[in-house]
Amino acid sequence: MSRIISVTINGRSYQDLVPDNMLLIDYLRERRHLTGAKQGCDGGECGACTVLVNGAPRLSCITLASSCDGVNIETIEGQARGGHLSPLQRAFHELLGAQCGYCTPGMIMAAEALLRRNPDPDDDQIRQALAGNICRCTGYGAIIRAVHAAALMMREDLAGAEVGR
Repeated sequence: MSRIISVTINGRSYQDLVPDNMLLIDYLRERRHLTGAKQGCDGGECGACTVLVNGAPRLSCITLASSCDGVNIETIEGQARGGHLSPLQRAFHELLGAQCGYCTPGMIMAAEALLRRNPDPDDDQIRQALAGNICRCTGYGAIIRAVHAAALMMREDLAGAEVGR
């Protein structure tokens, strides 16, 4: 069976007929051509497929697309603004938070959810927020430093915006 879903992805509205058993990752990659979320484990264990659903991290490899009717989905492709990397993307790039890059989209999306809830997390809070994301290349030190750096950039951007009012 199939059903029509209405979703907003990275600020754009879509309406699509999807099979009841289609996974969100397949919908995003095959139907919407958003290939940033990676299919790593197929079992919700690695976090490479993390996207935000209504602002919360969600593993798209174990989420049915049909369950997402009426939700707002954010992917790594929607993080850059006006051709500029987001603070997290920039920090991961500049501080070598990404090695091979396979886990990076999921890490960034999980970190984005954290920084929206907590603009100044400590190391333990970052580790907790990223606990569902596995990186096989790093020792996580650069990733944690990148999240801290992005948090600082975001706080400075917010302070600058408030001064400019």
